[in-house]
Amino acid sequence: MHKTNSRRAFLEKGLKLGLILPFAGSQLLACKPKAAEEENGKKLKILFLGGTSFLGPHQIAYALQRGHSVATFTRGRTEPVIYKDLFEQVTQLTGDRATDLSALENGEWDAVIDNSGQRVEWTQKSAGLLKDKAGIYLYTSSTGVFYPYLDTNIKEDHPLVLTEPEGIDDDVIKIEYRYGVMKANSEIAAREAFGDHRTIVVRPTYMIGPADKSNRFIHWPVRLAKGGEVLVPGRPTDPVQYVDVRDVAEWMIRLIEEKKAGTYNAVGPQQGQGVAAFAEEAARAFDVQTSFIQIDDYDFLKSHQVTDLVPWIMPEGNNTGSALISNEKAIQAGLTFRNLRDSVKDTHDWWYSDDLTDEQRNKFEQNPETVLARETEILTAWAAYSPMK
Repeated sequence: MHKTNSRRAFLEKGLKLGLILPFAGSQLLACKPKAAEEENGKKLKILFLGGTSFLGPHQIAYALQRGHSVATFTRGRTEPVIYKDLFEQVTQLTGDRATDLSALENGEWDAVIDNSGQRVEWTQKSAGLLKDKAGIYLYTSSTGVFYPYLDTNIKEDHPLVLTEPEGIDDDVIKIEYRYGVMKANSEIAAREAFGDHRTIVVRPTYMIGPADKSNRFIHWPVRLAKGGEVLVPGRPTDPVQYVDVRDVAEWMIRLIEEKKAGTYNAVGPQQGQGVAAFAEEAARAFDVQTSFIQIDDYDFLKSHQVTDLVPWIMPEGNNTGSALISNEKAIQAGLTFRNLRDSVKDTHDWWYSDDLTDEQRNKFEQNPETVLARETEILTAWAAYSPMK
């Protein structure tokens, strides 16, 4: 399965399982908690729809640290790969968003965080049921609502595509549209139930950090830790956007505490960055000698099935502006960004921790179809191709 197909596989898996979304965390929990009531006057009861995958455990850890009480509503099938002991402090409700919401019928909460809204009907049902049982509803959306990315400086009020166009043959494009349309209509469903003044919509870009089971970003921590000659795809100034999952998680909890209703693009880094600068900064996470070989010929990259290496996405066609999304409003609302080097190092340390098995690591590191495995082959071909440019 080539890289383009890998992206399609990820999107398909995300639509089915809700994926489309450690050490630093232990440091966070080691510090003395500053209870939420000290800052905002009230402990909150927070209900998570989902909460056991990538984003959720980081949100829950931060919420508990700030003195809030937490409940999760899941099917009971996914175990967190981080902060496992903290879930002993969580009320765990079991059901199914498609067929059984009965566990939600008797409770009341100050806030709902919807991390698992993977179908419009799910959001309609849950928000409709909870609108008189909860104060505020936070829907975790995605910058995928802006697909196709044809503009620059894409702000929250940019027009969204609400129906999937007909006549599309390309499977990847079809899935991209389907995901964006689903998220956009789910945002609308949440607002229709709770109203604009009680709805928060957060649209993360590619989230990185510990506990990411998608393996979209892990190439960089694994590869950069080894040093040597590192392939960097694209032109040096090709824009990249990403955000540490912990920055998004903690900010979401603060948005709820402050009741900052509205729609926000959760996008980093704070200022624009090209792929070359990203690679150089990320490499500083490790004390090894590294040099970079920039492959700036798109035709060459396409011929070697390298059209994306998150956070880099080849900025052509429908993806021209995928890394040109505005984060101005989110920053004004309190979104902050930790150092990229910390994100990379913490992700690397989590990857090689006891939270994962050798089998899980080998599934990625020994996959012969990844750029990680094919890098030497690609660089050799590039050395022969370069004089022809």
